[in-house]
Amino acid sequence: MITIWGRNNSINVQKVMWAVGELKLEHKRLDAGGAFGKTKEADYLSMNPNALVPTLVEEDGFTLWESNSIVRYLSAKYNKAGALEPKELKARALASQWMDWQLSVANPAITPVFWQLIRTPAEQRDHKTIETHKRKTIEAMAMLDTQLGKTAYVAGDAFSYGDIPVGCVCNRFVKLIQERPSMPNLDRWFAAISSHQGFKDHVGSVPLT
Repeated sequence: MITIWGRNNSINVQKVMWAVGELKLEHKRLDAGGAFGKTKEADYLSMNPNALVPTLVEEDGFTLWESNSIVRYLSAKYNKAGALEPKELKARALASQWMDWQLSVANPAITPVFWQLIRTPAEQRDHKTIETHKRKTIEAMAMLDTQLGKTAYVAGDAFSYGDIPVGCVCNRFVKLIQERPSMPNLDRWFAAISSHQGFKDHVGSVPLT
């Protein structure tokens, strides 16, 4: 059985848990990070020197951190009938490309909005920061909408692990930024991915906190 360390309201933990759900892996998740602490303790740091979540621990003692790396690893190891990892090299590269885009573009755009609206008291919010990063997020998601006008999913015509990190950040987008331009391709794709049980169990049903 694999163990995932990390609290369920972390977007990075949600990526991993969604993949676990898609792959139907026997697992246990242990709360860590945020209000649960533990990540600065010596035992945790011996697994993950970044003191962040998530961390994967396998029965043989193998540990892995960085959420997208864990998603790729689990998908490669337990990829039953091509469930998540594209078999074709170019599709696999495109899936990784969009996973990296989530980290480098989409997440930095929306994270300040999330922190200001969800984790900052109303009287302390910086409304200039909120509006600036709302615009950046909309620009990023417009780019995604354009891509999804060409392909059903981010890496082609099939759902893949590339959709998981992007789907997690898009979940925050649709919940936090409701006043936005029409994005029919994104809306169609998000309806499709959010119907997955792994999304429902580990992303959509978890309040933004």
